[in-house]
Amino acid sequence: MTCSSVQVQPYLLEALEEKFTLHKLDTTTEPDKAARFLRTHRDSIRAVVGTAFVGADAELIDQLPNLEIVSSYSVGVDKIDLAKCKEKGIRVTNCPDVSTDDVADLALGLMLAVSRRLCPIDRYVRSGLWSKLGDYKLTTKFFSKQFSGKTVGIIGPGNIGMAIAKRAEAFGCPISYFSRSQKPACINYNYCPTVVDLAANCDILVVACALTPDTRHIINRDVIDALGPEGVLVNIGRGPHVDEAELVSALLEGRLGGAGLDVFQDEPNVPEELFKLDNVVLMPHVGSATVEARKAMADLVVGNLEAHFLNKPLLTPVV
Repeated sequence: MTCSSVQVQPYLLEALEEKFTLHKLDTTTEPDKAARFLRTHRDSIRAVVGTAFVGADAELIDQLPNLEIVSSYSVGVDKIDLAKCKEKGIRVTNCPDVSTDDVADLALGLMLAVSRRLCPIDRYVRSGLWSKLGDYKLTTKFFSKQFSGKTVGIIGPGNIGMAIAKRAEAFGCPISYFSRSQKPACINYNYCPTVVDLAANCDILVVACALTPDTRHIINRDVIDALGPEGVLVNIGRGPHVDEAELVSALLEGRLGGAGLDVFQDEPNVPEELFKLDNVVLMPHVGSATVEARKAMADLVVGNLEAHFLNKPLLTPVV
C-alpha cells in the first residue's frame, strides 16, 4: 500500500509511515520538483492524504492512474474534485464530528473577543497604559459591547452550526438560521429564507456551512450592509465564503461593526488593512487545532485507509 501525504502533523505522519509506504509531496516547493516527484511515484500511489489546504484536484487525479482513495485530514472536502473522483470510482473520506466542539468553542471565543474588544483591552494592560492612564475608557469608536442576549444568526445549522447555537443559547442569545430548507432539529430557532434576511435580523452572523459553488461569496455586500454598522461577522467556515474585498472595505468604512475570522480567501495571506483594526480578531485557521481533535482526525484518516485496503466499510465515506 502506498500513500502520498501533504502538510500533515507528526502524529499522523508517524502512523502513516508505520502502516504504509509513505511518499511525502511538499506542495510548497517549485513546480519542477513536484512534477519530478509525480513522475517517479505516479504508478505506485494508491492513496492520497490531503488537508484543508491541499487536496486532490482534477490535474493531480489524472496524473495518478492507480489512485483508489483520497482520505482528507479535514472536515471540508472543497479541495477535492468530488465529481472527478466519482467519475473514476475513487473513494473519498473526511474527518467529521471529531472537531465539532473545538470549532464551536472557537466561534464563541471570537464572538466574545470581538464584542468585548478583548484583544485591544489586553494590549492596553500589556503596554502599561492601565497604570498610566487608569481604567480602560469606553470612548473609542469601536467600544466594548455586551454579548449576552444578542441575536446570533447561523448560516449552516449542521453539526458545527448546532453546537455553536447551543453554546450561544447558554448566554441567553436568541438563535436564527439560514439553510436551503427549514430543519426539524431547529424548531426552537427562527428560520430566515435568505441570508440577507438573516443578516438583517441578527447582531452576530456566523458562517458555519460547507464551501460549495453555491456558498462561495455567500457573504457579499448586500449581506454585509444588512448586518450593518452594529453587526459582527464570524467566519469559521472557509475563506471563500466571504467576499473579502467587500468585507475589508465595509470594516474600513464603518459599514460593519466588527469581525472574527479564522479563515481567509488566500491563506496564509491576510489583508494587511485588517491588522490595524481593533474591532477585528484574526486567527490562523485553528478551529480544529487542539491536540485532542487533531489526534482523533489522524486516527480517522488511518482508519479509513486501513478499511479501504482491507475491503471493509469506510468509517466516514463522502464518495
